Parts: sequence; C-alpha cells; structure tokens
Amino acid sequence: LISAQSSVRIVTPYFIPDSALIKTINLTALRGINVDIVLPAENNLQVVKWASTDLIRQILEHGSRVWLSPPPFDHSKLMVVDDVWTLLGSANWDTRSFRLNFEFNVECYDQSFASRMNQIINAKIDRAQKLTLEEVNSRMLPVKLRDGIARLFSPYL
Repeated sequence: LISAQSSVRIVTPYFIPDSALIKTINLTALRGINVDIVLPAENNLQVVKWASTDLIRQILEHGSRVWLSPPPFDHSKLMVVDDVWTLLGSANWDTRSFRLNFEFNVECYDQSFASRMNQIINAKIDRAQKLTLEEVNSRMLPVKLRDGIARLFSPYL
C-alpha cells in the first residue's frame, strides 16, 4: 500500500548498510518517497560512526534526509513505512545484524500503532539536527580518508 504521502522513516543507532540496501534506499528516494533516517549524533562506537558517515554521503546524494539525534545515546531500532507498517526489534542496519546475528524484529501492519511510532520519530526529529550533503562533503581530507578506511571494515563492525 503506497499512500499519497509515501514515506520511510528509520531510527537506528548503527547505520552501515551494504551496497544492495544503499541502492534500495536511493531508488526509494528517487521515486519521490520521503526517506528519513535518525541516527545518534554521538555514537558509542567511534569506528562505526566513521564508517557510517562515509556511507551516509551516498544516500544524501539521492535525496534521503539524515537527522542526528542529540545525547543521550539511543539504542532504538524502528522503521515506519507509509504510516501503516512498522518494524521494530533488535536488528541494526548493518550486515552483521541482518546476516550473522540472531536478531529479533516484529512487524506490525496497523495504522494506529504506526501513528504512535511516528510520534516517537517526530519527537526525535524535532530535537535532531539535519545532516546535509555539504557538511559531509566539507570534511577535511584526513577525516574523509579515515572514514573511508573505516568503511572498508564495515562487514566486520
């Protein structure tokens, strides 16, 4: 079901998607669907933040929006699609969670529940800072290199 206001909203502490997931997110945004991803501004695993920043650039280039939620660190994993479908559980948006760990997620197809989850996401976005492509691209060269090297280890993070 695609509503008039199609949207995908993701809250996760770790965002290290593989290339197939990046392509899916980019295609979703290019289709005109609003994609919002809420990440913690301060991560408890610095190398994960570095790898994530390099990958975030790839989705910002295609129209997705990324929000950095202020401390305290939030370990929520939540996704709402089209204001009716919700996924929540223990899986992070990384290869290890999707393919190696025994993660548990629950999906729920209920507009009322999705509405309550969207209220949580809206509260996070209201407090968050929007990350722009310009900010990511303006990182100094040594920082870009560090983030790119960290991304090479993303399957192991």
